[in-house]
Amino acid sequence: MTRPFKVLGVQQIAIGGPSKERLRKLWIDMFGLEITGNFVSERENVDEDIAAIGSGLFKVEVDLMQPLDAEKKPAVHATPLNHVGLWIDDLPRAVEWLTAQGVRFAPGGIRRGAAGFDICFLHPKASDEFPIAGEGVLIELVQAPPEVVAAFAKLAA
Repeated sequence: MTRPFKVLGVQQIAIGGPSKERLRKLWIDMFGLEITGNFVSERENVDEDIAAIGSGLFKVEVDLMQPLDAEKKPAVHATPLNHVGLWIDDLPRAVEWLTAQGVRFAPGGIRRGAAGFDICFLHPKASDEFPIAGEGVLIELVQAPPEVVAAFAKLAA
C-alpha cells in the first residue's frame, strides 16, 4: 500500500482547561514559553493563546485553550490534551487517501486554521462506515508550507 503523502513532524499540541490563566502559569511562567498569538472563534467555542517551543521551521506550537462558554460544544476544556497536530506534505491527497482507507474525519472538511494553515481533523471515534479513527485522540492534520516540507526533506537526507 503506497501512501501518497508524508507525516513530516509534530506541528502543535493543544491543551485545554477551564482557564487559560492556570495553563499560562505552567507553560509560560514555569516553562518559559512565549505567547506568539491569540485565536478566538465562536464557531469553535475557543479562546486560545498560541505559544511556541523551539524556533524556525521546526517550531512546535503549544495552544493553551479555554472555552468561550463552558456549557457549549466543542468543549475544548473537557479533554486536557485536546489534540495533536501533525505537519502533512500534501493535505488534500492525504484526506482523499485516508478516507478511501476507512479513516473517519470530523465535520468541517479542510479549512483555514488558527495559525493560518489549511487543516482538518481526524475524528476521535470510529464508526461503522469509517472504522479507523483516533481511538479517543483528536488529531489535526496541518498542511505544511513549502519551506517546512523542504526543511524536513533536508533533515531526512
